[in-house]
Amino acid sequence: MTVLRAKDISILFGGLKAVSNFNMTLEEGELLGLIGPNGAGKTTVFNMLTGVYHPTSGEIEFTDKNGKVQNITHMKPFQITQMGMARTFQNIRLFKDLTVLDNIRIAYHFNVKYKSADAVFRTPAFFKEEAEITRKAVALLEIFNLEHKQAELAKNLPYGEQRKLEIARALATGPKLLLLDEPAAGMNPQETQDLMKLIRFIREKFNLTILLIEHDMNLVMGICERIIVLDYGQTIAEGTPDQVSKDPLVMKAYLGEGVDLHA
Repeated sequence: MTVLRAKDISILFGGLKAVSNFNMTLEEGELLGLIGPNGAGKTTVFNMLTGVYHPTSGEIEFTDKNGKVQNITHMKPFQITQMGMARTFQNIRLFKDLTVLDNIRIAYHFNVKYKSADAVFRTPAFFKEEAEITRKAVALLEIFNLEHKQAELAKNLPYGEQRKLEIARALATGPKLLLLDEPAAGMNPQETQDLMKLIRFIREKFNLTILLIEHDMNLVMGICERIIVLDYGQTIAEGTPDQVSKDPLVMKAYLGEGVDLHA
């Protein structure tokens, strides 16, 4: 089943075409990498897919949690999240002055069943659902080995754990599609290896489809089944990691001629 389809999407900022006629089909359960040099348009594509930017032209279709194909081209980010798409950011965007636990709890609240009056008057329905949200949040933190830090402020976590917390918070929204924007940025080699294991694990455990932007080629080549390469807002190559690593356009535009992607 096709989870996400981008059809000839382009976006203009003033007179600059940041992305031009981008096409992508993402199948259920797939782990797809989107790579390219700085300024190639990768994060701009993410922003269009998640409703942060609206394409100047083209269409985006997403198969929601109920299996219905929706045109999300001009929808708002919160509407797209409710349908089952979640993302992380290149620059970590946690609620830094909230606790680790509350960062997870807040992601569950867009789907609460109790009414505003229940919250105001602290009814049994309110306490019951809040207790269930806390239980699920702690269980999610246990998966990421962060439950022992649930009372700490998010800003006090080491960098690698902040990355893990941001991924956990995205998962708390119950997505079927997860978009990861440079999750290994700022990580040391050991943290990157741990991240690769984590991505594989959550993909299986949560039955996810994943779209990944990343500069770390060891990570991309190690976990992605298919890769799309952007340069100056246009797709210059697409295929398996092995095919892409041998593409002369990729070698020249992304890393420079004579450089081995696997190095």
